Amino acid sequence: MDCRYQFVLAVWPMTSTRLLADCCAELTAVADLELIDAPVELKRFSRDAYDFSPVLREQLEGCCADVVVRPHTVAAVAVVAGACTRHGIPLTLRGSGTGNYGQCVPLQGGVVMLMGALSKVRHLDPDTGVVTVESGCLLRDLDQHLSRHGRQLRLLPSSWRSASVGGFVAGGSGGIGSVRWGFLRDPGHLLALEVVTAEDSPQQLQLDAAGSEALNHAYGSNGIITALSLATAPAVPWQEVMIDCEDWSEAVALALRCTRAAVDLHLCSLHERPIVDQLPHWCGASNGQHRLLLLVAPDGVSTLKRLAADAGAHCKVWGPEADRGGTGLRELTWNHTTMHMRAVDPDWTYLQMLLPQPELAAMQVLKQQWGDDLLWHLEAVRQQGVQRLAALPIVRWRGRQSLEQLMNDCRQLGAVVFNPHVITVEDGGLGVVDADQVAAKRRYDPKGVLNPGKLRGCL
Repeated sequence: MDCRYQFVLAVWPMTSTRLLADCCAELTAVADLELIDAPVELKRFSRDAYDFSPVLREQLEGCCADVVVRPHTVAAVAVVAGACTRHGIPLTLRGSGTGNYGQCVPLQGGVVMLMGALSKVRHLDPDTGVVTVESGCLLRDLDQHLSRHGRQLRLLPSSWRSASVGGFVAGGSGGIGSVRWGFLRDPGHLLALEVVTAEDSPQQLQLDAAGSEALNHAYGSNGIITALSLATAPAVPWQEVMIDCEDWSEAVALALRCTRAAVDLHLCSLHERPIVDQLPHWCGASNGQHRLLLLVAPDGVSTLKRLAADAGAHCKVWGPEADRGGTGLRELTWNHTTMHMRAVDPDWTYLQMLLPQPELAAMQVLKQQWGDDLLWHLEAVRQQGVQRLAALPIVRWRGRQSLEQLMNDCRQLGAVVFNPHVITVEDGGLGVVDADQVAAKRRYDPKGVLNPGKLRGCL
């Protein structure tokens, strides 16, 4: 078995009953703090959407918190952090639990801390559009707040209706908006953090953009994020456009032409026809066509129609996405595509990768090797200032060995694979230890109580 699948069960000694009891006794007296210990709630708050991965489902199914706490103030967060540190109790942070990689799953029990009650929008700068918001605020609520002031979020996951802003920054990487704005870890998105340290006497720190980088996409393993300052963008009334293409090669070429045109895009997602047939009925059957889904500024609609016509493709303009309520194109893209496919057949899983250029040659080789056990789902992204195609292919589960072989095939063809079937920050990314993340953990979590087992550089 490949070492990247080996699950570390001994990252933390099992929680001592006495120490846990002492910690809970201390927390019981804390104002603005709820303690939850009902078995059904413990199980509920110890999970995320890791069942997208058969590998993680097997590894994480038995993981469960000993107690769950919900602080209502930053002061209560600090008390929890101090108590867990002094008593040696693992502390795992949880936003809304919409992640797919076990980011908020407590590997060795202990305390799970729900951050959702910290949900205030503290400040919106009218000149720059920079917003400061508490980490538990839902992205949906934050975007609605911004829209009332003519602003909107740059990046959103497909789970934006239920995901929290802190959970997205700590556990996500990109999504809707990445075609224009790149990824969360690109300089310019995260401008500041308020952090509570995990020490015997916790500190509340204000970190600037440079100091915040090490806590971005670290699964809450090296600091407790209580508030964030993010750059936003001027609001655009995005228009939904759907383009159907008969030929896959032409569909890929058209997607690239759309991303390189002088139009303002917020989403460019391409689905192979068998995927289209399994999406919700309201988006229409494929009729044997591959489908391109786009969000574009109003002045770009005519250009997309022209590009579609030049390619012999059929273009349908659905109009403003705001008019469609809860059934918009956003809910068909990124990880929601995998969710829809798994709702039809749970034997489907997925991969994540940045395709090599030219993209089509590698895709054709993989399709020849894997046939209909691999269905292409592409998302246009901006990577280091260059338009690229990322892939989140839908993959038929044949077992771990077969999945590893597929990933090796992708790498040999030049794809950069971001493995969604592993538990650590590094192995789900580029596979290398980030020295700054490790240094931040040693600085802000010197006893290693925060989400132990998720940062490989500290195992």
